[in-house]
Amino acid sequence: MFGFLLRRVFAVTLVLLSMSFAVFCLQTIVPADPARAIAGPTTPLTRVAELRKELGLNDPVIVQYGRFLIRVTRGDLGTSVRTRKPIAADVRTYLPASLELSIVALAFGAIFAAFFAVVPAIVRWAHPIGLAFTAAGSLPIFATSLFLSYLFWFRLGVLPGAGRMSDHNFSGPTGFNLVDSVLAGDVTAATDATRHIILPALALAFPIAIAVGRTLSSSLRDVMQQRYIETARGKGLSEASVVIRHALRNALPSALAMLALQVRLLFGNLLVVELVFGWPGLGLYMVHSLASADLPAVLGVTLVLSVFYLAVSLVIEVFQTALDPRIAG
Repeated sequence: MFGFLLRRVFAVTLVLLSMSFAVFCLQTIVPADPARAIAGPTTPLTRVAELRKELGLNDPVIVQYGRFLIRVTRGDLGTSVRTRKPIAADVRTYLPASLELSIVALAFGAIFAAFFAVVPAIVRWAHPIGLAFTAAGSLPIFATSLFLSYLFWFRLGVLPGAGRMSDHNFSGPTGFNLVDSVLAGDVTAATDATRHIILPALALAFPIAIAVGRTLSSSLRDVMQQRYIETARGKGLSEASVVIRHALRNALPSALAMLALQVRLLFGNLLVVELVFGWPGLGLYMVHSLASADLPAVLGVTLVLSVFYLAVSLVIEVFQTALDPRIAG
């Protein structure tokens, strides 16, 4: 297991370096000038040229990238052109909101996927439930977000459709409103935070549930045809016991592999969902940065999200190896 972890950490490091270099090089082809954005539209060209020289934007790309890596090792992601603040500080401000939303969405997605795959394997009449989940998850993410917002917020008025909490001044030590409200023993704040997170989390969870649920369902069908399953049935075990105690463990590795892929899509979908629901996280921060041609902020957020994606993928691979040691080779 140690050798497997060492190989995976080395591979993750190479992927992260390659990704950061590719994204950094995009700055040279994007028709936006950070110096002009910092100086303003009315600043003379001579001053813009001086600013480009001060920022090192005239240096070769490899030299600029080297300086960028040195800054990153110090925890410095640069300064945002739009907010005029250190990008690392902006990330610390907006990251907890995105992480909280992502964790809840992954939990919803995993629960729905298990329900979508396991229940029809036990109860034959439950297949229409899978069809309903498939229909819900087949819509584009922006359509799902708008539909949920329209139905539950605008029409029914049962759930809020914007923001993290009604009390915008609420804050806690972790930045996770659900956790902080529980730690503070504030039932009203905990209820309010839960109601605000449900709709955006559901919008993110549906694609995860469909992809992981389909993979798990397909694996379960294959596993249920194995001889040891027939042996378990021959011992008089109920169908639910056969599926949960004997089949599910062997069907999980492929579902976990699909879950790792969905984490990458989740971070991409955050941009849309946070914009629709006004969720003040890194996705909304990224949208505003793109609109302002704030390339340093875009690069910094991309790097942070990539680190989280690779870390989650590594954890999932460890779980897969624990379930099936043959994966470690």
